[in-house]
Amino acid sequence: MPAKQRENRDLPAFVIITGLSGSGMSSATDSLEDLGYFCVDNLPLSMLSTFGRLLIPADRRNPSIEKAALVINIRERHFLTDFPGELKKLEKRNLKAFVVFFEASDDVLQRRFSETRRPHPADSGKGLLHAIRAERRALKEIRKLADLIVDTSEHTVHTLRHFLVQKFSGHVDGVPLKVEVMSFGHKYGNPRGVDLMFDVRHLPNPYFQKDLKHLTGDDPEIIKYLLDKPEVNETIDRFADLLLYLLPRYQREGKSYVTIGIGCTGGKHRSVMVANSLRKALRKAGFDTAVSHRDIQK
Repeated sequence: MPAKQRENRDLPAFVIITGLSGSGMSSATDSLEDLGYFCVDNLPLSMLSTFGRLLIPADRRNPSIEKAALVINIRERHFLTDFPGELKKLEKRNLKAFVVFFEASDDVLQRRFSETRRPHPADSGKGLLHAIRAERRALKEIRKLADLIVDTSEHTVHTLRHFLVQKFSGHVDGVPLKVEVMSFGHKYGNPRGVDLMFDVRHLPNPYFQKDLKHLTGDDPEIIKYLLDKPEVNETIDRFADLLLYLLPRYQREGKSYVTIGIGCTGGKHRSVMVANSLRKALRKAGFDTAVSHRDIQK
């Protein structure tokens, strides 16, 4: 089933991402950006209050930015000393920032920095492990200010995205999924960017019926001709059953778009009719589904 909106869920409009270097803050920013957050990486701390005004304009019904996520961490020179005070300034303006603190184990952070070959921002020449532990100690008080602490030691990029999508999308299964069903003709080449492809050249072909050849899969005569064939109905039902099984699982993994290709020989009769039927079935199940016919006029 498509994602269901959580009930009585007060999602944060202003998120501040911070934590240990290498703990997944960049991946978190990408996920929140996909959820419609206006994201800024490494915002100077002195601009935090100024930025906050964009979320609390005089007309609260029409804010300049509806929701935002900022990354502020130890790279900011005055972060450790000034961050708590800047949060209090925001609270005085009735703007509560939701602070998410990312962390991971020393071993995991060591491995990540070794793989990326990037220098640790707290490295003072005493080695990577010393830098990681020094940063962890320095951020001890900042960690206490967090509304949510996320340990990414066991997360991959994909599982972290899934977690954040569930947490900040307002939907139980993640972001709303948009589905496009595209008909096409194999004789003109397979379409690019298709996630799933079904071939319907095994179905009876109206092209060989003299009175139907000039029509398309949108026409009632073609639809009736095909639906009178049991194998056409069975094919549509089996495709629909498979899609209703797969689409929620794509959605659960954070996928926002799925394109389904339906191909026949010329892309004019069978694929068009089947694509239209699948769109109808998916919409009935609650999925946001559009249809396009690439080769219908060829």
